[in-house]
Amino acid sequence: MMLEVENLSTHYGRIRALDGVRLEVAEGELVALVGANGAGKTTLLRTISGVHPPTGGRVRFRGADITAAPPERRVRLGIVQVPEGRQVFAPLAVADNLRLGAFTRPAAEAAASLGRIYAMFPQLSERRAQPAGTLSGGQQQMLAIGRALMGRPRLLLLDEPSMGLAPRLVAEIFACIAALKAEGITILLVDQNARAALRVADRGYVLETGRVALSGGAARLLDDPQVQEAYLGVY
Repeated sequence: MMLEVENLSTHYGRIRALDGVRLEVAEGELVALVGANGAGKTTLLRTISGVHPPTGGRVRFRGADITAAPPERRVRLGIVQVPEGRQVFAPLAVADNLRLGAFTRPAAEAAASLGRIYAMFPQLSERRAQPAGTLSGGQQQMLAIGRALMGRPRLLLLDEPSMGLAPRLVAEIFACIAALKAEGITILLVDQNARAALRVADRGYVLETGRVALSGGAARLLDDPQVQEAYLGVY
């Protein structure tokens, strides 16, 4: 397994945000994590990336226990997160935002990655000198994904990549995610658009109030009446 989350618990003060979560992501898989607002999805990603400390359980990456590893160590190992809300560096140019994503990589490798990102997202190439804060929401999301890819991730954590985007842009973002999967990048995806997330995923987990309520193949979860009623708008 690329990622193994074992009985993971996390608190915010006295509030338990994650309660004994177990989750696995195999190399090359795209796994979707769905659930209502407040279910703990973002907290789980932040705990995997080391931004939020766990209060119990373990996180293993490629067989090694990284539960106590700091975020920068996890980035060097290949765990890279695209945060909710994009969080680009607004005053900096597009090119500088992208270069920041490659701070752990050799200069020559970063330059090659920059060309790859511009080929993947031509709109970013056209706006490479433009301040990131002046981009549209969809372009900022492309920039956030591109910045993460500059780090050559082994495991890409995507947190709400379609949030706040128009339907046409949502389709573009999910097409991009499908293309990354086809390249063999291992992805753990959180998105409120549960239907779109499960359609591109191999497997899925349903998180409810900090616990895994359901898990299984993405197609099976799409057909599950409980998932349909709660998350897919089918009654």
